[in-house]
Amino acid sequence: MGRQERPGGAGRAWLPRPVLLGLPLGLIAVVAVIDVLAPPEVHLGPLLVAAPAVTAAFGGPWLIASMGAVAAATQLGLGVARRGWLTLNHEIQVLAIIIVTVVVALFALLRERQEREMTQVRSVSEAVQRVLLRPLPPRLGPLRVAAVYLAAEAEAQVGGDLFAASRTEGRTRVLIGDVRGKGLGAISDAALLLGAFREAAHRHTDLSALTRYLEQSVGRGLAEDAVAGDGPDDGSDVGDVGDVGEDFVTAAVVEIPDDAPEVRVVSCGHPPPLLLRGRRVVPLLPTHTEPPLGLGEFAGSGYRADTFALEPDDRLLLYTDGVIEARDETGTFYPLAERAADWAGDDPEVLVRRLKHDLLAYSGGSLGDDAAMVALHRAPGGPP
Repeated sequence: MGRQERPGGAGRAWLPRPVLLGLPLGLIAVVAVIDVLAPPEVHLGPLLVAAPAVTAAFGGPWLIASMGAVAAATQLGLGVARRGWLTLNHEIQVLAIIIVTVVVALFALLRERQEREMTQVRSVSEAVQRVLLRPLPPRLGPLRVAAVYLAAEAEAQVGGDLFAASRTEGRTRVLIGDVRGKGLGAISDAALLLGAFREAAHRHTDLSALTRYLEQSVGRGLAEDAVAGDGPDDGSDVGDVGDVGEDFVTAAVVEIPDDAPEVRVVSCGHPPPLLLRGRRVVPLLPTHTEPPLGLGEFAGSGYRADTFALEPDDRLLLYTDGVIEARDETGTFYPLAERAADWAGDDPEVLVRRLKHDLLAYSGGSLGDDAAMVALHRAPGGPP
């Protein structure tokens, strides 16, 4: 499973530490030499306050304090060297260096604390991602598989989009979904659906029955969450049971049998999968329109599956709406089908990697919503 790489807080030392230390030390030395050689009415000592400020660009609070001490000592030495005593002006300049050093060091201390907290957030997010979105194996029966996940929130690493796959009784089942909302607030709903799928995929032989079970699980979970969040009546509707209909999960449940050249799809308000055959990209539009999971009261006669042809060497691309709703600087949506056609013959791993980099480049590296893609390839030479 691919992961989006985000710049962290580390990496300020873009030059070796001795070179960086030479900047403020060289500044102090240059100011001191020029101040000694300058006429008596010229005073360059106030420029020494820049030394601790420059150190803050690459150093921590203790290094800033040390550089401030050197600057203050240099200012004291200049006062004694030029006049033999300290004037009120020199004393004020030394005091100014000390004050600036303390302020800059405090800001550096707060910055380091925030960086430590962000590191902890990243580690927790990565742990949640490994547990929630388990990496898909590269092979599932006759299928080659690859997936990629892109979180909209830079530090979240995981959000409301989800995918999972399961092998059972000569077939492969794949789930891809998108929880209403994004970021950490959607993780519990995504975990609920993934847990239900991983268990039920082995218990239900019929794809429609599996999808109905997922609907029941999601519906119960959303209702329990709504009841748990229902507090005293304060005039606000947030958390009321009546808001259950506002929470849902769009999903596509896919089943590919090993011994038949077909794919069965139950689409629950989700974008249609793309069939990549040669250089052609064909959306697999459902003939049965089903509501998202969590809105079971609108499901009508049930979650019916559509069957499409999936020949050897065909590829199937599943995705969430965060992919096709990404925009460029002009506001134009990402043309997924057009871009996928350029790499339709690639292996799944190469396909999702190229689409990932192309999507980030198209959107300027910033996504408005979480995005996920799963590519499946029925390798030639397998079942007809």
